[in-house]
Amino acid sequence: MIIDYDIRQLTPYINWDYFFYAWGMHNKPIDERQKLQEEAMSVLSDLEGRYKAHALFLLIDAHSEGDDVVVECGTKESGFVRLPFLRQQQPGSDCMCLADFVHPEHDRIGVFATTVDMGLEKDFDNDTYMKMMVQLLADRLAEAAAECMHEAVRKTYWGYAPDEHLTMQQLHSEQFQGIRPAVGYPSLPDTSFNFVLNELLDFHQIGIRLTESGAMKPHASVSGLMIAHPEARYFSLGTIGEDQLQDYARRRGLPVEVMRKFLTSNL
Repeated sequence: MIIDYDIRQLTPYINWDYFFYAWGMHNKPIDERQKLQEEAMSVLSDLEGRYKAHALFLLIDAHSEGDDVVVECGTKESGFVRLPFLRQQQPGSDCMCLADFVHPEHDRIGVFATTVDMGLEKDFDNDTYMKMMVQLLADRLAEAAAECMHEAVRKTYWGYAPDEHLTMQQLHSEQFQGIRPAVGYPSLPDTSFNFVLNELLDFHQIGIRLTESGAMKPHASVSGLMIAHPEARYFSLGTIGEDQLQDYARRRGLPVEVMRKFLTSNL
C-alpha cells in the first residue's frame, strides 16, 4: 500500500520538540521557539503543493521462530522471508528481542518506509538558511508521515485499534497499542536490515534508494516495523557478545566481518 501525503495533512503530526532540538533551540525561551515555529510554518505553507511525502507499507502473516520472525512472501520461491533480530545480553537487562512480541504460531507484522520528494533536499542549495530549514522540516515530515500512516494502520488497515482516539501529544508519547521500531534505533540498530525490508517493500516505489551501508536516500526517510502486541515496548539492545554476532551473521546469511561493520557500536 502506498499513501501520498500533502504537506498540510502532515503538519498537525509534526513533533516540534525534535525540530527545536535539531536547531539547538530546545533550551531557549518559549517566545524564541514560537518565533522559529512560525517561520517554519510559513516555509511549510510555501512548500505546499510543490512537494509531497510518501508512505509505503505491507501487513504480512508471520510467526516467530526463536529470535527470528518468519513472514510470508509470494515473490520468493520458498514462500517466506526470515527477519533476524538481536537479543539483549547485558547483565541486568530483560533479555528482550523484537521477535518476543510476535506469536510463534500465527500473527501479523507490518513493514514500512516513509520519505519525502527528493527536491526538498536538492532544490535549496543556493540558500544556506533555507537549505537547513527545509532539510530539518523534511526530516520532520518523514517522521510525521510514519506517525500518520501508523495511526491509519492501527485504526483501519490492520484495524486492531478501531476505537483509538488519541491527542497529538498522546501520539507523540506513543500511548497507542503496539510499537513502531525504526531501523537504526536502539532496538533495531543494524542499518543493513534495510536490505531485508527492501526485499519485501521495494523502496524505489516511493523514490528511496539504498547506499552500500544501508542508509536511505533521501536522507529524510524512515523505515521499520509495526508490531501490534499490547505488551510490546521499546528497548535498547546494548552490547552484544561475539557469540550472538556470529549467530546473527549466520541467520542473515552474511559473513561475520560484514555484520561486524554494521554493529560496531553494539560490540
